[in-house]
Amino acid sequence: MAEKWYLAKGERGDIILSARVRLARNLKEFPFPGRLSAEGVRLVGETVCKALSGFPRAKLHAITMGDVSPCRAVSLAEKHLISPEFTEGIPTRMLILSDDEDISIMVCEDDHLRIQAMRAGFALDEAYRAADEVDRYLDSRVQIAFDERLGYLTQSPAGLGSAMRASFLLHLPALSVGWEISRLSSTLDKLGLSLRGSFGESGSAKGDLYVLSNRLTLGISEKEALDNLKAIALQLATRERTRRDELMKDASFADKIHRAYGVLNSARMIRSDEMMELLSLVRLGAADGSLPVRTETVNLLLTSLQPATLNADYDETMDAPTRDTLRAEQIRAALAKDAAQMQPGN
Repeated sequence: MAEKWYLAKGERGDIILSARVRLARNLKEFPFPGRLSAEGVRLVGETVCKALSGFPRAKLHAITMGDVSPCRAVSLAEKHLISPEFTEGIPTRMLILSDDEDISIMVCEDDHLRIQAMRAGFALDEAYRAADEVDRYLDSRVQIAFDERLGYLTQSPAGLGSAMRASFLLHLPALSVGWEISRLSSTLDKLGLSLRGSFGESGSAKGDLYVLSNRLTLGISEKEALDNLKAIALQLATRERTRRDELMKDASFADKIHRAYGVLNSARMIRSDEMMELLSLVRLGAADGSLPVRTETVNLLLTSLQPATLNADYDETMDAPTRDTLRAEQIRAALAKDAAQMQPGN
């Protein structure tokens, strides 16, 4: 089985967990998804699969959402491979996914195609090149809806132009202390950027994980949008590190980090919300070097121990107490493994 992209150690990974580029595209021969029947959705999926056959860079496989259990569908959303809205509705919808999950294509969400590429760390340009490679390959085999004046045509007017949404997933626990995130979000909104919780929250975010993304697609090139986003992400990372260094000098804050590590090392049951809060503190300690744990380990736990993902991977009938017990076991084992490997001399 191919190793998942999120297991990699990315550039500036102490704060920037991942980069994502998503391209919205529509096929010229079909009406927009809002006007398609279930059979029309199936035909779009068949057309796209045929067009992508032989794609050289990655092995892609198609999943019909009607064949996916509700639990597995929610797990895909927890991993940000599909939108929450894509988990329900038309059963003939299709997800096209690479083995390492770095490329995912939603067929007939808001548009015929949502081509998404993800990379670890600051690698936004690499994510764009991967998404663009899929886009160019498709464009050589099907007719994409495009207007010389408006750019790529999308079901929502807000997507016209490049129809590209680029984003970074950021861990900002230090900036989350106080009201700084709220002020930053308001400022970035005026610049055509969005800073929201990774699960869609507009205020405080689960695990202090935030998505920084572009909102403008019309009248701005892909390169300009990517360069703007990278520049702002670097500024946020610098502010986070400065604030982190200030907080770590406070004995009470350092105590919170070590207490979180102690709880996770000994707890026998951990709820998902509690896990997010404690792992955020532990990840900060890992990035600072004050705890014997790798940030990549925390990233994996944050991804693999979400409720639906645990159920989908182990037992879809598992109840909440059993899941909380399993989650605690997995956390203890992962932390113990890192502590042993990071001992001096190992």
